[in-house]
Amino acid sequence: MEPLSLYKKAFTVEMRDVDFTGTLRLSSLFTYFQEAANQHSEDLGIGFETIMEKFGVIWALIRIRVEILRYPVFNEEIVVETWPQEPKNLQFIRDFLARDQKGHIIARAVSIWAILDAQTRKLQRSKLIAANYPSSFKEERALECKLGKLKPFGPLEMAYERFIGYSDIDFNEHLNNTKYVDLIMDCFSLESHKSHYVRSIEFNYVHEALPGDTIVLYKDLNAADENLIYIEGINEKEKKLAFQSRIQIKERS
Repeated sequence: MEPLSLYKKAFTVEMRDVDFTGTLRLSSLFTYFQEAANQHSEDLGIGFETIMEKFGVIWALIRIRVEILRYPVFNEEIVVETWPQEPKNLQFIRDFLARDQKGHIIARAVSIWAILDAQTRKLQRSKLIAANYPSSFKEERALECKLGKLKPFGPLEMAYERFIGYSDIDFNEHLNNTKYVDLIMDCFSLESHKSHYVRSIEFNYVHEALPGDTIVLYKDLNAADENLIYIEGINEKEKKLAFQSRIQIKERS
């Protein structure tokens, strides 16, 4: 049977998924995307557990851009659609759309994934697991954009530092990609969240963070007048860049 290139998964926005505004947390949207991607990968025979057992590799999210048109509210039902592009040498590209019950698009995303050796954490070629991919691919893209390097607009200022503990790590024993979103949101005061929300966010995941690490977060507000903010995290112990991000904010009406 030909593997399906498009996968759909329904979600109900639960109490645990919303913030003080009663709308979906940005990190919860990332979780929905992750769950849909994992389930589709399982259906294709290349889910997290399967590729670990068969090939000794793990999935890793490398880059992602998400644009939010509207945040769903508590108890709202939405559907996440996801589909892969044809694998490249070292990259797996996957797109996402989130729709409301009327079929209107409320969020869209493009992402780049890779597979890493579970022990050495070195990149592995996509052909190792790509045999189970569909033979045809959905041509539509959720977003027409190129995911590349991110740079600060000017000088950085320290926001805070965060110790990585048990509650932060996932199946791969490192800081889960959804947790990085919460780290970024905690760079801002509650008053800032009351006056503005995130319209789009782009991430480059550079080096994984492990339990026991401390991530020092820095933010750059030099382009805040243009509603753009750059944030990065440095692994204090390794003195390495952990992630880079750029967010576009919008004033609440």
